[in-house]
Parts: sequence; C-alpha cells; structure tokens
Amino acid sequence: MKVGIIGLGLMGGSFALALREHYSDVEILGYDHNDQHCIEALQLGLVDKISDDLESFYTLDLVILAIPVDGIIQVLGEFDTVSDRTTIIDFGGTKKPIVDAVPPRIRRNFVAGHPMTGTEFSGPQAALPDLYRGKVMVFCDIEESGEHQQKFAKMIFSDLGMKIFYMEAGEHDRHAAFISHMPHALSYSLANAVMKQENPKAIIALAGGGFRDMSRIAKSSPNMWTDIFRQNKENLLLAIQCFKGELEYCQNLVENDEWDALYTWMGKANGLHDIL
Repeated sequence: MKVGIIGLGLMGGSFALALREHYSDVEILGYDHNDQHCIEALQLGLVDKISDDLESFYTLDLVILAIPVDGIIQVLGEFDTVSDRTTIIDFGGTKKPIVDAVPPRIRRNFVAGHPMTGTEFSGPQAALPDLYRGKVMVFCDIEESGEHQQKFAKMIFSDLGMKIFYMEAGEHDRHAAFISHMPHALSYSLANAVMKQENPKAIIALAGGGFRDMSRIAKSSPNMWTDIFRQNKENLLLAIQCFKGELEYCQNLVENDEWDALYTWMGKANGLHDIL
C-alpha cells in the first residue's frame, strides 16, 4: 500500500504509526511545510520519504490531509489528474466548508473524515501508535465519494480499530461546535482568566485535577483552532451563546441564594455521564 501523509504532526504522525502497526507492506510518503517536522518524521520512522511536490501524491493508494482546515482547502484546490484508484481523506475539524470547496475533478476521490481524537500536544514527537484505536471516525456526505473510495476508507479505519459514524457535513459542524469547538473556546477563556487574576506561584500551588482537566486543551495549537473557529463561526457563536445562558443561570442562582435550585441544576448536568 502506497500512502501519502500531508501534515506530519500529531494526527498525521500517529496515523503513520498505526498504519505500520497494522500493515506490513505499507510505504509512506510525507509532506510538510515545516522542515523540522520533515526531519523528525524521517528520524522517527514515521515516513519513508519526504516530497515537496504534490504531483508525487497523485497516483498513491491513499492520501491523508492532516493539516489545518484552511490548508486542506488550499491543497485540495491544487490536486489535479489524480488516479481513479486514489483515495484522499481529510482530517479537518470542520466539514461543510471543506466539502463545498472540493474541486469536481477529484470529488469521487475524496472522502470527508473527522477522527474524533487528539491530544493537546503537537509535532511528530507527539505521535502515538494507539491514538485512533477505539475512537470514532465520522464520514460526511460519503455517498458523494466513489464506490472504491467508500469501501477503502471504511476498511482502513475499521482495521485501525475505529468506530465509524456517518453524518451530513452541516449536521457534523453543528454538533462539533457544541462538543468540540466550544469546549476549546472555554478552555482558552479559562486559562486567560486565571492568568490575569492569579500569580504563577498560586497557580502551581493550588491547581488541582479539575483545573488541569479543564485547562488542558488550552495548550492546543492556535494555528489550527483559529482556522476551525473561522470556518465554523456561526455554529460556534450559537454554542457559546447557549453556554453563556447556562453560566448566567448559575450566577443568578448563587447571587440569590437559591441553593436547592442550584442542586437540581447540577444534578441535571450529572446526567451527561450516563450518556458518555
């Protein structure tokens, strides 16, 4: 299997490790604008070769786009004369802007995907062989992909131990705003609020597991998340507004000493863990 990975950070690097663990006959070609990432990916054995020419990817079996969402749109626009057997899968955190931007000449080659996994770390050194195992892979508008591409994409991610779900691209972006994008906005907000109010010594001394859990994803790449927030702006603003309503409700209960109502409100929130 000949595979190309564009973007050799956490997601692309981890995919490379997972492929090598599950397939003995895989050959991986890498591409990244960051020269240091290319060097590290070769040293770590994530890829066999590095290319700076997109034409090298046109005849591969599989091409993975593991780069920020604006970059995915740009790269897709540059793809041309791709083999009928090539499958191109993106890992973008938004789906509708990407699906809408796919050139018709490669639409059947393309599968819109979003692996629901990750960490707060970045770069080839952050790659993990089991990052995808047991996680969810969402495919969007897959009926618009070619028959071969559909079957191939399902096979790859099933082999990697992922659970596959299907959604319409716009539906995905609405759900992702609440479940993924808004929590990142909250984590960034929490981190900035605390740093403006507290000195470093107090943070180190008093920050327990709860604060660390809630602020962990504030270490995520601003480059990637600025693009995602921009592409999913309307859905994100709706999610933030809904959260603000809940936070203001909590504030009002505390201000008015409505402790029984606060207890009930917290109990309703506990129900989320029954779903998770």
